[in-house]
Formats: sequence, structure tokens, C-alpha cells
Amino acid sequence: MTNTTSIVGLGDVLLVTMQGELRDDDALTLQENLTTRVADTSARGVLIDISGLEIVDSYLARTLHDIAGACALLAARTVVVGMRPEVAITLVELGLTLPGLETALTVAGGLSLLGSTGPR
Repeated sequence: MTNTTSIVGLGDVLLVTMQGELRDDDALTLQENLTTRVADTSARGVLIDISGLEIVDSYLARTLHDIAGACALLAARTVVVGMRPEVAITLVELGLTLPGLETALTVAGGLSLLGSTGPR
């Protein structure tokens, strides 16, 4: 299966959606593209929707953590949304609790956490 990743602006929040399998080089490209987009748009929040991913391995988990760190340096909060229960269990079993990475169950929950209701 191929990877489809998109970044869409919702007011001052960027929504990243991922479908399929995200390879390591795809994750690095996403990190570069997303941080550039945050800087270019002065986004104050980033939602990363991982509901379309079957697996999140240790490399992708670390990359998500790194993305959140880079976005924080650019004054944007990052929230990962749509994590499946089996993905959460796997991450805990791998010892990857990802401190500092905020999560919400849904995009709406993530927008609420960021204090935004979406496009104005």
C-alpha cells in the first residue's frame, strides 16, 4: 500500500492526515514539509491524524515526537489524534510513552484542546 499524506489549513491550525503505510523517508519528508508550513503560515497548532495508519513503529513514533518539538520551537502546539487502541498498546509495550506529546481521540477533540473550532 502506498502512503498519502496531506496538510490542510483550518484557520490557524494545520491538519495533517496520513493514509496507508508511512515509510521512514516519508516521515522525514513530512517533518520537513510540516515545519516549513508552520513557519510560513504562523500556525499556532498542528493536528496529526494517524487514524489511517495501521501501524506506528518506533521510528515513526520518535519522528512524531520530533515534529512536536520542532513545532513547539516555532510556537505551535502539536496534538496527535485518531490513535487506535492497538497502536497505543504497542507503543506502551515498546516503552514509547512519548512524554510531552499531546493526544486526543478525534480531530474535534484536538481542536478543542488547542482552543480552536476550526476555520473562521
